[in-house]
Amino acid sequence: MSQTMLSLVQQVTAELNLAVPSYVAGNPSQDVQQILALMNGSGYDLLKEYDWQALQVQYRFYTQSLTANATTVNGSTTLTFAAGTDLSNVTSQWQLSGYNIPQDTYVVSANNTTKEVVMSQMASGTGTQSVVCAQTAYDLPDDFETITDRTQWDKSKHWEMLGPEDAQQWQWLKSGYISTGPRVRWRILDGQFQIWPIMNTQEYLGWEYRSKGWARSDSNVVKNSFTVDTDTTVYDDRIMVLATKLKYFQVKNFDTTALSQDYQRYLSVAKANDKGAPNLSFAPYPSKVLIGYANIPDTGYGS
Repeated sequence: MSQTMLSLVQQVTAELNLAVPSYVAGNPSQDVQQILALMNGSGYDLLKEYDWQALQVQYRFYTQSLTANATTVNGSTTLTFAAGTDLSNVTSQWQLSGYNIPQDTYVVSANNTTKEVVMSQMASGTGTQSVVCAQTAYDLPDDFETITDRTQWDKSKHWEMLGPEDAQQWQWLKSGYISTGPRVRWRILDGQFQIWPIMNTQEYLGWEYRSKGWARSDSNVVKNSFTVDTDTTVYDDRIMVLATKLKYFQVKNFDTTALSQDYQRYLSVAKANDKGAPNLSFAPYPSKVLIGYANIPDTGYGS
């Protein structure tokens, strides 16, 4: 079990021959306050240092959509849905698709009482028709740091999502004549996970990301820093102690040679042991699972 924030600070102060505190949070000692700040700084630095397996998180969600009859008026941005349509969850993260509705039209606002939606573009004609209203932008998790490449999948269709699209490709998809297909495209834009095209069915999407929640409360709540004496960390405890001692010497302008060597040596070992790695061969050979030189017949070709 990981040591608490109090235990880590006590270990650091004892090794630095400083007064060992009985508590940390709210302690008036400048040394204790500085060591806590340096320890949190070490946590932030280690987050960027390596893709620690303890910070890898899987994220899953269902896309949201509704299909209902709605009335457009040529030249108006107001779209009126049929009575009984539930617009309570519709926000500016949703998009609209239907006859008389231009491509790449988003919801500006929605009123579930009047069943009226203000669109980002004016309708190109007047009439009542079936309209798809679907969410295409999704909030990132609160502890999101970075997304993990090539983990984005449409689990409903068992297809990998295509992306991240760059700015030029994204605008081509949203503005071109031929811009839709069976594959889901994605991009992180405006602090949101955005998908294209708009979908009228519920899809189960998922990806992995690196969390910035390197600290944990005593009830295992994810946190971004130490704030309470009972907090713990997902990092190796010894790394936190060595990193904090190194930072303390740096801010005091002491000689950091020995501490830096200890920290870097321990850090390299921790990285190597953090998660598994594949065995690589200098003389790889083809798989024998499929037909190859090891299992083709000697005769009978074409018969």
